[in-house]
Amino acid sequence: MPSVPKNLVRDASGALGDIGTLIPLGLGAIGVAGLAPIPVLVGFAVFYIATGLYYRLPVPVQPMKAVAALLLTTQVSSQSLVASGVLIGAILLVLGATGWINGAARLIPRSVLSGLQLGLGLMLASMSMGLMATSLPLGAFTLVLLGITLKMLPTWPAALIGLVASVAIGAVLGAPGLTFSVVDPVVLSLPELPGIDDWQQAISTLVLPQLALTLTNAIVLTALVVEDYFGEPSHRVTPARLSVSTGLANLFMVPFGALPMCHGAGGVAAHYRFGARTGLAPVVMGTGLLMVAFLPGGLSVVAAIPMAGLGALLFVAAVELALSRRLRTAKPSCWPVIAITALVTVWADPFFGLLAGVASETVRAAWVRGQGGEYPLT
Repeated sequence: MPSVPKNLVRDASGALGDIGTLIPLGLGAIGVAGLAPIPVLVGFAVFYIATGLYYRLPVPVQPMKAVAALLLTTQVSSQSLVASGVLIGAILLVLGATGWINGAARLIPRSVLSGLQLGLGLMLASMSMGLMATSLPLGAFTLVLLGITLKMLPTWPAALIGLVASVAIGAVLGAPGLTFSVVDPVVLSLPELPGIDDWQQAISTLVLPQLALTLTNAIVLTALVVEDYFGEPSHRVTPARLSVSTGLANLFMVPFGALPMCHGAGGVAAHYRFGARTGLAPVVMGTGLLMVAFLPGGLSVVAAIPMAGLGALLFVAAVELALSRRLRTAKPSCWPVIAITALVTVWADPFFGLLAGVASETVRAAWVRGQGGEYPLT
């Protein structure tokens, strides 16, 4: 782990950049689905700290979105959740340990990856607007405050400023925060071992939808975005290593009550946009989650953050992810591929966006060659 950076405050602020995703889904799983809070929070904390120490860059840790969404909206047993984490973890570990994921990543055209980033950014923006709609005045104020701070005071901890302001003003306005059942923090309730029916439900309901999202966003795109931001220091953040770290985390943490976890391109953009530049940011975030888990009233403090304020943070991260440098410098012939990939990603999911993008890129390449041009033009 490198020495403490000079701008410790910015790294600490950047550590908070991705909570717009972590808190709604993570605490939502605790409150709505009834998962035990300590195993969920400790799972995120341990994965965050290990990620920061290993990669030495602000690589994020997030709930697996497809699994979390299905957990919040359908009848999924805790045993099926365990089975899904074990299955996804084992698959990712094999893909990473064998290096197969690196080969697959090299086959994806850059124009398609740009489209996936744009589509995922639009999806996050849509989610953020839903959160801000819970208190439009507060959401708009927090968003403007974040924009002014990031633009005019770039060395200030924008995420921290935005959160403090949203909590203070939200208390005055009565803006809603995340609600969840009051659970005794000292109770450690571990899930039972899954049976045959649980494994079947995990495969059909959770594993297949999540793998498509994980392979595209949490592994391939995450490695690409880290490389865009950090250049040579990102050499440790490869698709194979991300696959292995995600696999290990799920294999060893989900059976003990953690929520299935992954990395994420949007989280990289969020941490970076709010100032994170080293692996200290994930370590700070993990340490904070341990404090929330074990200090009295920790969950209540986090739940006091208004949903509208979280939405404003998430919107900034969404814009950062969508409007990538690669998108801004793409050649005109790549724009249709990027647009098709993004639209299908938003309409269906990243896996179908990937398929549509590869198909349209194949057509584009044939057209360029037919015109006597040089390929690739991405």
